[in-house]
Amino acid sequence: MGMNGSRGTHIVWDWNGTLFHDIDAVIEATNASFREIGLPPITLARYRDLYCVPVPRFYERLLGRLPTDEEWEVMDATFHRHYWSRAETAALTDGARQLLSDRQAAGLTQSLCSLAPHDQLMPIVRTHGIEQHFVRVDGRIGRSDTGKAEHMARHLTALDGSVVRDRVVVIGDAVDDALAAAHVGARAVLYTGGSHSRASLETAGVPVVDSLAEAVEAAEDLYG
Repeated sequence: MGMNGSRGTHIVWDWNGTLFHDIDAVIEATNASFREIGLPPITLARYRDLYCVPVPRFYERLLGRLPTDEEWEVMDATFHRHYWSRAETAALTDGARQLLSDRQAAGLTQSLCSLAPHDQLMPIVRTHGIEQHFVRVDGRIGRSDTGKAEHMARHLTALDGSVVRDRVVVIGDAVDDALAAAHVGARAVLYTGGSHSRASLETAGVPVVDSLAEAVEAAEDLYG
């Protein structure tokens, strides 16, 4: 159960690019998918400056036009094939395991809400031995074009009664995470180690930090 007072903050963690340091796998898979349709490779810095959701809009920024349906299917399939083969060797973000463990030991609640497919997310979470630190883990079930906001709303509804609803902070690596938090009346802290540059994260108007330890501190401070 959530505790009252300033330390009763419930954290909803994002997975990709936040707890899971998979940005290198993402860049490699992105460049593999680009090769398929004759695009030159992209650097991490350029990726972080341009990345946005929905992903076809990201490709539009790069191509100067939306990809055709055929291009999108090829790129999407190639991306996922390369990404999942590399994700197996990706690690948790520095400090993530200890932070999760320490928060749980302190009697604080946290959950995981990701747009990664649930049946692919769970084995990785279990492989890294962190499942027990969360009161709930929700990956995406069903269509791939559902947004983070609707997914977050379902996640919090499922948590009703087990967390303090007016003390929820989403920690993620994308502007989309801040928008999803606002959609459900929660606060957000954004971390620079994932898919977005600091400059693009700062457009969200929420705290932006460079480590997960700072993210947790900022999250605790938001409700004073």
